[in-house]
Amino acid sequence: MFGFPLLYLALAALAGLSMAVQGSLNAVLGKKTGILEASFIVHFTAVIVLLIFILINLNKINIPQWRKIPWYLYLGGLLGVIISYTVIITIPKLGVAVATTAIITAQVLTASFIDHFGIFGLEEIPFTWIKLVGVFFLAAGVRLLLHN
Repeated sequence: MFGFPLLYLALAALAGLSMAVQGSLNAVLGKKTGILEASFIVHFTAVIVLLIFILINLNKINIPQWRKIPWYLYLGGLLGVIISYTVIITIPKLGVAVATTAIITAQVLTASFIDHFGIFGLEEIPFTWIKLVGVFFLAAGVRLLLHN
């Protein structure tokens, strides 16, 4: 009954829930410590957690493979810092709902572009007019949420 796609949709929903809570926590942390300090604390905590996971799975880690991957695949870490930093700045100014909806709208538009062209070696998934309508509704949602 709980099919494969539903499992992944549930996991994606968990990611969305986690992102909204994380953004809120990071924004409050930023107000209390400063933006750079909050971003540092968030990433330092992530490093500690990941080090624990690596130590637990040390026999499964494939370090030699790290040297063989294209350089641009390392940009995820830089993007993580940009994401945390901008979330810490925007949530206090826009509110969690507006900032998150704007983030998701830009994320879906960018993801659609990546899908359409198969960027980074991913499978090409065409951008259709119905997807354009979906992005339009997301953008309209941002506008509606801005209306007080």
